[in-house]
Amino acid sequence: MRTGRRRLQFTREGKYFVALTLGIGFAAINTGNNLLYLVLGMMLALIIGSGVLSEISLLSLEVSRRIPNRIFAGRPYLMGINLRNAKRRLPSFSVEVEDLLSDESLDKKCYFLKVPSGRTQQTSYRHSFERRGAYHFTGFRVSTKFPFALFRKGKTVGCKDEVVVFPAIFPLHPPAGYSGESGEQMSGRLDRQGEFHGLREYVDGDDTRDIHWRKTARVGHLMIRQHEEQAGRRIAIFLDNQQRTPRPDEETVARQERAVSQAASLAAHYTGAGYVVRLVTRTASVGPGSGQAHLTQILRALALLEFTTEQRPFAAPARWAGECIFVSPSGTTRAGPARAA
Repeated sequence: MRTGRRRLQFTREGKYFVALTLGIGFAAINTGNNLLYLVLGMMLALIIGSGVLSEISLLSLEVSRRIPNRIFAGRPYLMGINLRNAKRRLPSFSVEVEDLLSDESLDKKCYFLKVPSGRTQQTSYRHSFERRGAYHFTGFRVSTKFPFALFRKGKTVGCKDEVVVFPAIFPLHPPAGYSGESGEQMSGRLDRQGEFHGLREYVDGDDTRDIHWRKTARVGHLMIRQHEEQAGRRIAIFLDNQQRTPRPDEETVARQERAVSQAASLAAHYTGAGYVVRLVTRTASVGPGSGQAHLTQILRALALLEFTTEQRPFAAPARWAGECIFVSPSGTTRAGPARAA
C-alpha cells in the first residue's frame, strides 16, 4: 500500500494560537520578562506535542474498501471502509478518511474516534453515481486533528479499485406485441420442473443440481439437463448500439442511456421470472443463461457498452428457440418469435 507525503494545514484555532504565540514571543524578547518566556515555552511545547502526537496517530494505518456487489446508476449505495491500526501498543485517535476517485476527493468523510492497537474498525459512507460505466478509485486521504485541533495533518494512502456502475433499472411490463404464451402457460415453478428436453453446456448461473454427471464425465466439461419449461422460457434481448453521428448531442446521448437502462430492466425482469436470458448487441453477446450470476454478467456488459459508428450486424443471429425483444435508442421496442425476427 503506497503512502504519500505528509500534509499540514492550519485550522482556524491553530492560526489564532500561532499568531498569539508569535506575539508573546516578540513581547518576551522585547521586555525580557521571565513570565512571558515561561508562557512562550509552554505554548511552543503544545505545538511540538501536537505534531508528535498527530504523527503517532497516523502511523501504521491501513485502509481498505468493502465494495457492494451491485451499484446502479442514480441509486445511492453504501461503500464500506475498513481502518486497521497496525501499531503494536499505541492507539490512534480522531482519524478522518476520505475516498479518492481519480485522485479527487469524493467529499465523503468517515470518522473514527479511536482505533485500538492491532484492531480494525468499520464504517461506511453513502454516495451515488449518475452515469453507468467504470470508475477508478485511487486511494484514501487520511488525516487527523488530534490532539488539540491546532493543525490538520494528513497523508495519502494508495489503494486502487475499479467499480463498475450498472445501468439504472426500473420496474416494467412486457412490451407490446409479446405473447409469452410458450412460457407463461406453463407453471411458474423453477426450471428444474417439467419433462426432460435435452442436454446443453453449463453456463454461469445454472443450478448445479441439474448437472448430468455421467455425460459430464464422458465429454470432459459440465453438461446441464434442460427441461421443457426451460426450453419455452427463453428471451433474447437485442440492443441496437449503433450511433448515427460521430458527435451526438445531449438528447441523443440521453436516448442511448434510456435504451441501455431499458435493456437492463428487461434482463432483470425476465431473469427474476426464471427465464433463460441472452443479450445481443452489435459489438458483443452474453449468454444464454439464467440466475443472478448470469444477470450480473449482462449488467456488467451493459455498464461498459459503448455506442459505435461502424456499420456492424448484430453479434449473434436471431435464431433460437425463444422470443426476441428489440431495443433501440429511437424509443421503439418490439417483440416476437425468433423465427420471425
